[in-house]
Amino acid sequence: MSILDQSLPSPASDRLVAEVEDLGRRLDAVRDGIGHVIFGQHDVVDLTLITLLSGGHVLLIGVPGLAKTRLVETLGIVLGLGEKRIQCTPDLMPADILGSEVLEEGDTGRRSFRFIPGPVFCQLLMADEVNRASPRTQSALLQAMQEHRVSVAGHYHPLPEPFHVLATQNPLEQEGTYPLPEAQLDRFLMQIDVGYPDRDAERRMMIATTGVSAQSVAAVFSPTDLLAAQRLVRQIPVGEAVVDGILGLVRSGRPDSSEIPEVRAHVAWGPGPRASQALMLASRARAVLDGRLSPSLDDVLALAKPVLRHRMALNFAARADGLTVDDIIDRLCEPLL
Repeated sequence: MSILDQSLPSPASDRLVAEVEDLGRRLDAVRDGIGHVIFGQHDVVDLTLITLLSGGHVLLIGVPGLAKTRLVETLGIVLGLGEKRIQCTPDLMPADILGSEVLEEGDTGRRSFRFIPGPVFCQLLMADEVNRASPRTQSALLQAMQEHRVSVAGHYHPLPEPFHVLATQNPLEQEGTYPLPEAQLDRFLMQIDVGYPDRDAERRMMIATTGVSAQSVAAVFSPTDLLAAQRLVRQIPVGEAVVDGILGLVRSGRPDSSEIPEVRAHVAWGPGPRASQALMLASRARAVLDGRLSPSLDDVLALAKPVLRHRMALNFAARADGLTVDDIIDRLCEPLL
């Protein structure tokens, strides 16, 4: 039995099947377009698309030179989204992201304030090296991510729809950085670890990017299409076994209520309810991306690490024993295997 009403009339079910199949074909075209520019990062591309289809934000972690910025630029083109980029530095102020009000004097001599929007007023925001921004600036970005609006001088300004933040973080250079607080990490639907491409992919990339002609991509989606796809993802039926699997997985990661000894001994704090919501949406989106009408436990297992790894923290005992967050997540997944 699905969590959705199974008594839906046949025309409604047929319509959902047709819409999912059509979206799957268009997403294949999106993948192909990105593949002409981004080489050997298929899992990263798929996870990023899953996050966007779920309506969430992405935290990309990887060393420099792995095409993280290029991926955001390409996504903006292929999905038809307005894209902007901010380079986070310690001296970056909230007004540099949100915008500010300026005092203007008209022809009649009357003075008034006019709001000048900052780069956050876009549909796809690239926040490069987000952990280099000061806590004050990070809190300004947090409001935009959570509420899809910003507050300047006591006035709220809504952000464009859709609105997604793709932030990057360098795992090596930690000097002069400000670790993201737990509240902001929880706003990212996924943390995607970007690794090095394999040999064949790096060879193709080397040849393609050092020649005379440059690869180009064309728009496949529009902002309206992406919003419609996000609404469709939320209509995908989810079986009770998948719902129970998500709940069991997330709740077993909380040290105060877990029955897993490793969690009670090594986890400082575990995933909250947003993790369950993220896994539910992401599992639906992954099914749609693969052309399926309903997610399975395999989707939950495949998405467990990207969804949970930034929502959990280990204690000193775990570090002393050489355990990582991924090791704990593997243990959480064992009952679902």
